[in-house]
Amino acid sequence: MRPELIPDIVVGRLPRYLQTLHKMAREGEQTTSSQELGAELGISAAQIRKDLSFFGGFGKQGTGYSIAYLVEQLQEILKINQVWDIALVGAGNLGKAIAQYQGFANRGFRVVMIFDNDPAVVGTQVGKFTVQNSTEMVEAIRKVGVKIAMLTVPASAAQKVAETLVEAGIRAILNYSPVALNLPVQIQVEYIDPILQLQHMTYYLGA
Repeated sequence: MRPELIPDIVVGRLPRYLQTLHKMAREGEQTTSSQELGAELGISAAQIRKDLSFFGGFGKQGTGYSIAYLVEQLQEILKINQVWDIALVGAGNLGKAIAQYQGFANRGFRVVMIFDNDPAVVGTQVGKFTVQNSTEMVEAIRKVGVKIAMLTVPASAAQKVAETLVEAGIRAILNYSPVALNLPVQIQVEYIDPILQLQHMTYYLGA
C-alpha cells in the first residue's frame, strides 16, 4: 500500500510497537502475540492486528509473531534499517545534551553536524563536534546530503531557520521550539513541547 494511504496515527504507533519488541527481545522472548503486545502498550489486540494488516501478514493464527522477524519488518517499514544523518541547529543547553546523547546510534540515527549563530558559541566543541556558523548551513547540509534536522533554537528564530533548512534540502524536522512552523506540505514536521504534554496530562488530574 502507498505510504500516503496509511493513516498517520497508525504510522505513529509503529515505533511504540518496535520499542516494546526490542524490550521483549532483550528479556529473551522469541515470540509474542497481539494480546501480549496490547497488554504491554495499553492498546487492544484488535487494534494491533489492524495496524499491522496495513503492511501485510506478519504472524500465523495460533503461533503469534516471531519477535526478530517483526522487528526486522518494522525497521524496514519505518526505513530505519539504515542510518540517517541529522543536522542539529541550536547549541544551547538542550542542543548540547542532544548532540551528546548516546541513544541515537543503535536506533538508526546519528547527529553529524551542529550549527549556531552566536559568535561566542561558533567554533567551540560540543562533544566530538565543532559548532559551525549558521551562515554555512545551506552549503554544509547540501554537501553531505542530510535530510533530517533537529531544531532547538528560540521560538522567535524557528520559522526563519526552518525555511533555511528546507532550502538546504532538509525534508524532515524535529522541532523542539515552542512554535508551529509554516512549511511546505511535503516537509515532515514533528513537535516536542513538554508544556503541551503537561497540559494534556493535567486534564486528567483531579482537583
